[in-house]
Amino acid sequence: MNNEFLNELRKKIGAEFIFEKEPMKQHTTFRVGGPADVLVTPSAEELPEIVTLCRTFEVPYYIVGNGSNLLVGDKGIRGVVIAMTNRMGDIVCDGETITAEAGASLGRVAAKAAEEGLTGMEFAAGIPGTVGGAVVMNAGAYGGEMKDIITSVLVMDEFGEKKELSVEELDLSYRHSCLPEKRYMILQITMQLQKGCADEIRAKMAELRELRITKQPLEYPSAGSTFKRPEGYFAGKLIMDAGLRGFQVGGAQVAEKHCGFVINKDHATAMDICQLMQEVTAKVEAEFGVTLEPEVKMLGEF
Repeated sequence: MNNEFLNELRKKIGAEFIFEKEPMKQHTTFRVGGPADVLVTPSAEELPEIVTLCRTFEVPYYIVGNGSNLLVGDKGIRGVVIAMTNRMGDIVCDGETITAEAGASLGRVAAKAAEEGLTGMEFAAGIPGTVGGAVVMNAGAYGGEMKDIITSVLVMDEFGEKKELSVEELDLSYRHSCLPEKRYMILQITMQLQKGCADEIRAKMAELRELRITKQPLEYPSAGSTFKRPEGYFAGKLIMDAGLRGFQVGGAQVAEKHCGFVINKDHATAMDICQLMQEVTAKVEAEFGVTLEPEVKMLGEF
């Protein structure tokens, strides 16, 4: 990494928020991934300066949340990883409107909604990840999606310009938004909820959490559902029907509890997970003529 770039970076953000040769396995829920050249955890005010600095020095940069939908290669990431986490995690409630910075965890936002007696976010209570990441992929569960509650999103482009997008402009659909293709970075999300009964909201959240615990292999590192739901099918059932329950490559395994999950069962590498996903995809296509598409995003050098 260019020393001049690093010196300039230190002027923009405190040294305690800059991590060199940072193991990405500490920043992904899969618990795999080699080192990033540099990882930074900026505030909202510092973010435009960091992006501008990267562009000036022609250093590639990547935006991540808490890594709950991410598979990082064993050789790591060349360039700068910008982790939008706690320093961009403010949550403000005003009546039935909640505004949250991109780095706020989805669980914290849902808990804040429950605390304020606001209904509409119960589906999100057990989804790992940041609220920014949830918008980028239009996260959803149990009949609810982010597009149901978002009113607008404040974004920044790669030149540091900020703009506000309405929910319609986000082009949200199943696990899709326009944000990655336009290289927009989310800064803040505004959500509209409704008044409800706090006890009923908490009870619904507890019910959905229990469903997750019962049906999902939460005792192992994973990135949640590994494949998108093919139209007219369920990925987990296709994988199970292909005889792949418990199928293993190295330390990676198709979860026995829920075949839609690939888990890090025993010190898996990113290559183990990647190879397992490829073999599962090939087997399902051969058996049923259905092509599984990864829901997990891959980043870095494998």
